[in-house]
Amino acid sequence: MRTYLLSFVVTAVLAAIFTPIVRHYAVRVGAVSNPGGRNVNARSVPRLGGIAIALAMTCTLAMLLHLESGVGLNVQQEPRFVIGLLCGALLVFGVGVLDDTRHVKALYKLLVQIAAACVAFGCGFRIDAVSMPFGGALSMGIFSLPITVIWIVGIVNAINLIDGLDGLAAGIVFFAGLTNFVVAFLGGNIFLAAVMATLLGAIVGFLFFNFNPARIFMGDSGSYFLGFVIGTTSIGYKASTTVALLVPMLALGVPIFDTLFTIVRRFIEKRPLFAPDRGHIHHRLMDMGLTHRRAVLTLYGVSIVFTVTSIAIAIGRSWEIGAAIAAASIVAIGLFRSVGYFDYLVRFNRQKERVRCADTQALLRSVPQTLAAFAAAQSEEQVWSSLHEMLRAAELANAEVRSEADAVIQTFAVEEEAPRDELVSARFPIGNDHVARGMVVFRWRAQENQVNPQTEILLQLAVDGLADALGRARSALGPCPPADPPSEKAPAAQPSAVPSGARA
Repeated sequence: MRTYLLSFVVTAVLAAIFTPIVRHYAVRVGAVSNPGGRNVNARSVPRLGGIAIALAMTCTLAMLLHLESGVGLNVQQEPRFVIGLLCGALLVFGVGVLDDTRHVKALYKLLVQIAAACVAFGCGFRIDAVSMPFGGALSMGIFSLPITVIWIVGIVNAINLIDGLDGLAAGIVFFAGLTNFVVAFLGGNIFLAAVMATLLGAIVGFLFFNFNPARIFMGDSGSYFLGFVIGTTSIGYKASTTVALLVPMLALGVPIFDTLFTIVRRFIEKRPLFAPDRGHIHHRLMDMGLTHRRAVLTLYGVSIVFTVTSIAIAIGRSWEIGAAIAAASIVAIGLFRSVGYFDYLVRFNRQKERVRCADTQALLRSVPQTLAAFAAAQSEEQVWSSLHEMLRAAELANAEVRSEADAVIQTFAVEEEAPRDELVSARFPIGNDHVARGMVVFRWRAQENQVNPQTEILLQLAVDGLADALGRARSALGPCPPADPPSEKAPAAQPSAVPSGARA
């Protein structure tokens, strides 16, 4: 136990030392996340924090390879697994660094992730069988390789997708790593427990600088590295290992469920699978009115419940397993219902049936005239006047124009006394994410207290026209002109509406 504690402390100290150095380096090379678009940060924040995490973990594992102790000797006896873990993690880490400093196509990143997963599989990290908590095992046979690759690549991308708020991805990986450590320690898996001790230490050291308000982001380099390590170690490291299916799934419950819903949402919307948006669970919590920090702490709380549940499944008796699963199910259903996941599917079914609500009908009548008015506007004042007229015609309650720092610049009200708890809201960047210098927040009384997908699309069309008009009028809130490119190369993204999913 002393060696585990030493590994934890050493890695935490190293991460705390490396992070400010990496932060300075990120600023020098221009690896900075600027506010605006999908980004929720109100100021420029350096990326590349994953370099500090990877360096701290690698140094500590190298130390364990030369440490004359029970844990150190056990790690030394597993060189194949150390090589598989580090080589695969460094592969995805490398492509993450490239993506943080210059754009890498999604296909290339996916191919590197698959290659890294194959390296891990070849070195012994594999799913040969799946054992359910109440008994029985299903052998994977020839499907062992594809199932393992799908699992690892899926977890890597799940952690990347959940990395949208200060400290969120790091905290969720911490709780999943804590689950792995407890299960490995109680099961006598010394190698796995040692790796998890270093992982937990690296996250703690990094969170001193990453928790809200963050001074540095981990970037894709960090989310890919952590996702690979936690995804690989959560399935064990011996060919004979059977995986209790619910243990790793529940330990990583928040990112897994968010990723699954994202896939479903983009599929039914006929959007590219890797198209960025602001529809993730953390964005929905903030659109419900939670502050940045409270949204993160809420998801930390859910992760703690999932952590306790997964540990109970791994070591508990049948009745304890049943009680833990019931508790986790209640928490999960309550969370996903509160952020509107279930209501979204209902709204989509209504859309397929061509059932249009009143607010959609009003927008259908007003948006064409509004687009024409935007096209004819010769000044910024005429643009704002056209926007105000659209609010009246579409029967919207009010709209706010916000700056990159999310400060309210202008307010257009139709219902002066409209209480916010009776309204829904949706926010849109003015222009593509990498050139947007402001956003618009619409509020109105919705028929079902939710944002209808058809309403969302119509509002997006109106904002597209608004962006073009402000650009022609040379407004400070118009998209950055071609002569004034953004400070970093960012991938072109489709502008996306941000339904609140709840009352504003």
